[in-house]
Amino acid sequence: MGRRRPLRTGRGEPLVSAAGTDRPVRIGILGAGFVSELYLRALEHIRGHDVTAISGRNAERATKQAERFGIPTAVTGVDDLVGRDDVDLVLVGVPHDLHVEAVSAAAAAGKAVVCTKPLGRNAAEAQACLDAVERAGVWHGYAETEVFAPGLVKAKQLVDAGAIGRVTWVRAREAHGNPHAHARDKERMGGGPLRGLGCHCVAIGRWFLEGAQPVEVMAWGDRLVRDDVTSEDSAVMLVRFDDGRLVQVEAGWTHVAGLDVRNEIHGSHGWIGTDETGSTGLRAFAGNPAGYVVEKAGSTQGWITPVPDEPWTYGYHAELAHFVDCFRRGEAPRQTLRDGVVDNAVIDAGYRSMASRSWEPVALPAAG
Repeated sequence: MGRRRPLRTGRGEPLVSAAGTDRPVRIGILGAGFVSELYLRALEHIRGHDVTAISGRNAERATKQAERFGIPTAVTGVDDLVGRDDVDLVLVGVPHDLHVEAVSAAAAAGKAVVCTKPLGRNAAEAQACLDAVERAGVWHGYAETEVFAPGLVKAKQLVDAGAIGRVTWVRAREAHGNPHAHARDKERMGGGPLRGLGCHCVAIGRWFLEGAQPVEVMAWGDRLVRDDVTSEDSAVMLVRFDDGRLVQVEAGWTHVAGLDVRNEIHGSHGWIGTDETGSTGLRAFAGNPAGYVVEKAGSTQGWITPVPDEPWTYGYHAELAHFVDCFRRGEAPRQTLRDGVVDNAVIDAGYRSMASRSWEPVALPAAG
């Protein structure tokens, strides 16, 4: 989905000088919170890299993460991480209102960049991130985990084999009832669940409708339940592509049962369904509190459906292994920051549609 470009090492030189060598990719982790922990748990099982440093605004938390995962250095500033000589690639795992600053600093320091989703609070911020890496000429990847999730990867293999004919419609749903504190701030979030969760759904739809471009959006969103947010807490969006096919996005913060991640891929000759959090192969009745069950679990007692290995199930292992491998071989990854710009542009159109109650065009970035 990303555009092929001349590729560079973390220092800005042509990547051919690093490809094929035995030296591990030296990774600096920017952020010491929830998503960075998932990255680190996955990286423990991936070859070809060393995590050399971690940065967190909270020094104590950064130090604890460093000690837990055997990282030699913990720092507290963006510049303190991106300026290090022992970092080739910066893995950005901070809230997305900080992405422009983080990506711009890493690119300016000549580092390769992998940034978590969503790339920005809107398409303009996402474009600023893309401009920064393209201006610096550094390698970049967009960490949209869902297109690496094992269930969806297998579904895509079935589609590519022709098992369900031509894909005509994709339905993607992500919902839960426990957003992070920063996500409840509309200004930091750039919206509500349509931005924070819907970005996954848009990426999934674009992946399965490969070759088509999103052109217009009809969306509904409202605050139906929550009194701790000023954004929508529920949203539905239809995305029409230039060949007439559709993606249906459902995103919300009102699913009190916990994390609900399901997808349907409809084709001319069949159907595929995936359920990452509801059909895990593990079911239990907990008469006492069970402790951690799954991200954003609705309850730790009663009937529960734990996810045995969340980083693996959500695609973190496959995603990071792919990025490390592509960087070492001097190839563009499956997802680049350009994909993050497109996904944000679709969601921008969704928020315009919520206000206008009509179809709104998608302003795609210019091909470069």
